[in-house]
Parts: sequence; structure tokens; C-alpha cells
Amino acid sequence: MKLKIGPVVNIVAVLLVVAYGIVEFVVPKAASTFWKEDYQSLMFQCDQVMREHFIAKQLVLVDPSEQAIRNLDASEVGLLSCHEYDKLRKTLLTYGVSEAQLGLIGLEAIEEKANEIRRFVEIHEIRY
Repeated sequence: MKLKIGPVVNIVAVLLVVAYGIVEFVVPKAASTFWKEDYQSLMFQCDQVMREHFIAKQLVLVDPSEQAIRNLDASEVGLLSCHEYDKLRKTLLTYGVSEAQLGLIGLEAIEEKANEIRRFVEIHEIRY
């Protein structure tokens, strides 16, 4: 009895193409969709904390008072959110989400938060 290899090879080839498509297209899209809001939130938090830390550090250089040093210490604790952001970023990269896609998700978060801040300022702004 002669074994026909042709159909088996075709089935294996189709399975490999389907698996490749899942890994390259489905998994990254699913990961970015599933973690998008968390990523945006952590990215924005990290950005804010880094800005606060920079300002606190500059204030210590200008006026190294005890209060300024306490503020700097407090801002350094806030940098833990950057660690969570970095871990999630690496997780998404591991799942195949590209740097460009992460950049786009980040820009969406910045635009969304900027609009929220503008609305907040407009509501609470004192007009002369």
C-alpha cells in the first residue's frame, strides 16, 4: 500500500498558514483591544507622575527645604505607576502589538485627556 503524502502536506500547510495568521493578526488585535484602556490610563498616569517628579526635583535644586524634599520623596513613590505601564507595554509587545500601534493608542489617550481637561477648565474658569 502506497501512502499519499500530497493531501497530508496540504493539510499541514493550511494549518500552518492559519496558525501564522492567528499569531500575526488576531493575537495582536485582541491584546490591544483587551488592554487598550488600561494601557492608556497607565501611560497617562506615568506621564503625569514623571512631570510631577521633574518639577519636584527642580524645586529641591532651587530651594532644598525639608518640604521640597518630602514632595520629591512622595513624587518618587508615584513613579511605581511607570513600572506598571512599562510591564503592560512589554506584555503588549510580546503579544505582537507594534510600537506604532502603541504610539497611536497613547496619542488617543493624550487627546482624550486633553479634551477632558479643556472641558474641566472651561466649566471652572472664572471669566472677567
